[in-house]
Amino acid sequence: MMTTPILNVEHLSISYSVDGQWIPAVRDFSVQVDAGQIHGIVGESGSGKSTVAQGILRYLSANGRIEPQSKIELLGEDITQYSRTRMRRLWGTRVKMVPQNPAAALNPSMRVGAQVAEVLRFNQKLNKTDAEAKVIEMFRKVQLVDPESVAGRYPHELSGGMQQRIVIALALITDPEVLILDEPTTGLDVTTEAVILDLIKTLISGDRAAAALYITHNLGVVAQVCDSLTILYGGDVMADGDVKTVFDSPVHPYTNGLLNSIPRVGQTKYQNALQTINGHPPSLKQLPSGCVFCERCSVAIDKCETDKPPLESLPDGRSMRCHRWQEIVSGELDLTPDVQRGTERPPDRENLVRVNGIAKHFPVPRSVQDWIQRTTPPPVRAVDGVNLSIQKGRTLGLVGESGSGKTTLSRVIIGLQDRTDGTLELLGMEIRNNVRQRSKDVLAKIQMVFQNPQESLNPYLTVGQALRRPLMKLNGLGRDEADQRVRQLLEDVNLRAEYFDRYPGELSGGEKQRVVIARAFASDPDFVIADEPVSALDVSVQSAVLNLLARLQAENEAAYLFISHDFAVVGYLADFIAVMYLGQIMEVGYAEDMFQPPHHPYTEALISAIPVPDPNHRTEAIHLQGDVPSARAVPSGCRFHTRCPHKIGDICEQETPPWQTLENGGAIRCHISLEDLTALQQNPVTEEG
Repeated sequence: MMTTPILNVEHLSISYSVDGQWIPAVRDFSVQVDAGQIHGIVGESGSGKSTVAQGILRYLSANGRIEPQSKIELLGEDITQYSRTRMRRLWGTRVKMVPQNPAAALNPSMRVGAQVAEVLRFNQKLNKTDAEAKVIEMFRKVQLVDPESVAGRYPHELSGGMQQRIVIALALITDPEVLILDEPTTGLDVTTEAVILDLIKTLISGDRAAAALYITHNLGVVAQVCDSLTILYGGDVMADGDVKTVFDSPVHPYTNGLLNSIPRVGQTKYQNALQTINGHPPSLKQLPSGCVFCERCSVAIDKCETDKPPLESLPDGRSMRCHRWQEIVSGELDLTPDVQRGTERPPDRENLVRVNGIAKHFPVPRSVQDWIQRTTPPPVRAVDGVNLSIQKGRTLGLVGESGSGKTTLSRVIIGLQDRTDGTLELLGMEIRNNVRQRSKDVLAKIQMVFQNPQESLNPYLTVGQALRRPLMKLNGLGRDEADQRVRQLLEDVNLRAEYFDRYPGELSGGEKQRVVIARAFASDPDFVIADEPVSALDVSVQSAVLNLLARLQAENEAAYLFISHDFAVVGYLADFIAVMYLGQIMEVGYAEDMFQPPHHPYTEALISAIPVPDPNHRTEAIHLQGDVPSARAVPSGCRFHTRCPHKIGDICEQETPPWQTLENGGAIRCHISLEDLTALQQNPVTEEG
């Protein structure tokens, strides 16, 4: 029985007017999404994913236009030519969007409950009482604890996961027929991400029966959430089809390249280097006459350079834009990538860096009540007695949710914040508290790669000037010698010499991150801290940056502290992993052993929440209840007991757990015996037929 799809898009093409010229940003995009289905849109930055979403919403900027051949239907109703006024009615009720940054989408001056209620009062004409009651009901559906209390808070008083749930509630409160999700979990921890993804699947496939478009560069999320997907590149559809079919047999060379770029759980830099997609996406102002992927394709032929391949239907129901798909399907053309050797495993060496009992407590200003009662409020115990050591040429991975203290610890070590207690040693010598007290030699030896390269590069300095500065300030080189070294650094991070005179605004995200890495290595450091250096990058760029970090470490014998919430990424680059929660280390061990039980219950939850890039595998994610407790009111006993799924009783609430040593050399801070943990933590990954 044929049914009308909720969303039907045919031959959508979108152009933008730039300097008097119409630039084709998206060309001939088509999709059908039925009730209860989630369709993924995947591709690198600049591929046209967000432009497609804005086009379907009819929310293009003033210089954008939808080309005449395009058709956008909502339950059979063509909305392509709707006026702005008619579209506003749809935006308020039938078509909603969940943006990537929930903090930017919420009004900071309004309580979140009032913001959601305002949508109901404006679009459904509900009175204040009925609107507030419906808001509380929706907050419960998106699994917000104590919804009445949450409704009375401002956005800044909520965690990132809570903000994202508010935005989802805001989108679903009017029972929309189409939901567009634009990277809704990119900045979230894996545990929060797992909760949000399960929530989205439940709400879409439940009694609402809406249709959803899920825009992301995370192929693991697509494999676990979506029913079908479209892969975009340079504004063209490269492939589309059922998720299982595309992942099981990634025929298109671009699809194959994306999937091979992802680090898998258990894969390490000592096995093989990650595959990368060489080159850069094409400029929309100068699109090639043939296949847009031709310049980066390893199997391109002369025909690919001159003739644009049509989007053809394959016997298994999917579509493909490639001149050579028949050769690939038949097996005549092998897309197996050339395996590049990983780095050599260095021998055990002395500890280069040693962190002894580091603590960082932030004082809290006294309130009027505190002054009256003559009391001092407890401090924020962001880092509370951390001990770590890192060998020369080795990497220690540090994982944990937001609020666990990872970044604060890194800023204390680098000297951007004074430590409250503890000592820091480099090659056996104690390092002073902050950067102002440290000598130039120490500053040169310890460097940092920050999460956001845009914010850590001066927009008014060229790449050459940014790299020249540490060479002259810390290494004492003259200008000519420094400029020569800058060109060598650019070559080391696979950037051409012409980048010397470019400004940060002229670089892509991956290029900026390479510049930041080059700057960190300019002073020949012994120790480099990398704080979430690849979390916002496309998988293809991420693989290139991870390979680069592994190669530079092998060449320079530097020690790394690599901070991330992505366990697969950490496992690839790290030799050892430390799991941090609420200011303390819960577990340490060798990276290659970290994915086998027994685990600390917190580690178990983090591993279970990893989105596996394979639709044949399903992981039963352990949903931790509530958010990380406030560091102002640290729970007694085991700090994790308020959220632990295996809590065994009062001992967890009252007594500090002991360290238990594992056979493989790791250690766990937990009251539960290792035998019981092993029995509880059987591998949760199951394979479906």
